[in-house]
Amino acid sequence: MPLLLSEADVRALLSIDDLIDAMERALTQYSTGGARQPLRSVLEIAPHHGLMGVMPAYVGGDPDMLGAKLVTVYHTNAARNLPTHLATIVLLDPATGALQAVVDGRYITEARTAAVSAASARHLARDDARVLAVLGAGVQARSHIEAIDRVRRLSEIRVWGPTRARVDQLIADLKPHIGAAMVASSSASEAVSGADIIALVTASREPVLRRQDVANGTHICAVGACRASEREMETDVLRDARVFVDSRLGAMAEAGDLVIPIRERAFAESHIAGELGELFAGTVIGRRDASEITIFKSLGMAVEDVAAARLAYERAIGRGLGRGFVL
Repeated sequence: MPLLLSEADVRALLSIDDLIDAMERALTQYSTGGARQPLRSVLEIAPHHGLMGVMPAYVGGDPDMLGAKLVTVYHTNAARNLPTHLATIVLLDPATGALQAVVDGRYITEARTAAVSAASARHLARDDARVLAVLGAGVQARSHIEAIDRVRRLSEIRVWGPTRARVDQLIADLKPHIGAAMVASSSASEAVSGADIIALVTASREPVLRRQDVANGTHICAVGACRASEREMETDVLRDARVFVDSRLGAMAEAGDLVIPIRERAFAESHIAGELGELFAGTVIGRRDASEITIFKSLGMAVEDVAAARLAYERAIGRGLGRGFVL
């Protein structure tokens, strides 16, 4: 009988530490040929200013996994007090194609994105990184603070966002759970000046990060700007950095931070040092010295969603959570 897992179920079943390790395994499988996924299909819902994405993936291994995520992005939902990103993940039996589970994907999307960024920081940020700057104050800002705090012993977290009230609320919500000092910055430049790790989690379509504000030795997790026409970083930031992506195929189709400078001939596609999965597998070199700027440009991948949903499904079976249903 298929299983239905709500967001509350998923939250009870998956910790951020679980997801950091699970995402490393999934990305390694993808980059070493153990997983298959096409580019996501994106349908624009113009009358409602929304997008719908379809993201299927097969991940080999023990167990192997098969599934797809249906995700919607409606920024107008914020005015309705609804999440801007909503998702449902369908798991199928790889051997038969039979339905195994329907899993709420909103929290998985939020948490696995931050978990991948944290994995990138674990491998690429300097060991002595202590100051985190977060540009953005939404759901991903919260999850990135929680996740990156797991892989580095942070002493200070600076947050900037276009709406000060949201920044203050985020800090108030997280202060009781985070050991580092949390401060609101008056500008993006102030937040990132001298920071060791930067998380870019904005909805901006134009650069918010300037090269002159980025110190040598910084690691950047660039998560927003997931369309070829959008970017969060000036070209010079990328040109002067060692750049990693989750998927070369996806990055060259969807990452405006890379597509735009390449189209303008600022650098070539070969400027991408590698995929994170290649880094995790040890087939490409990560940070080469303490002064190097490193960037992980994140787009999010179906293999991440399927791996996270499968882990939740396995644990739900073991713990008796979720609800069975008949089609």
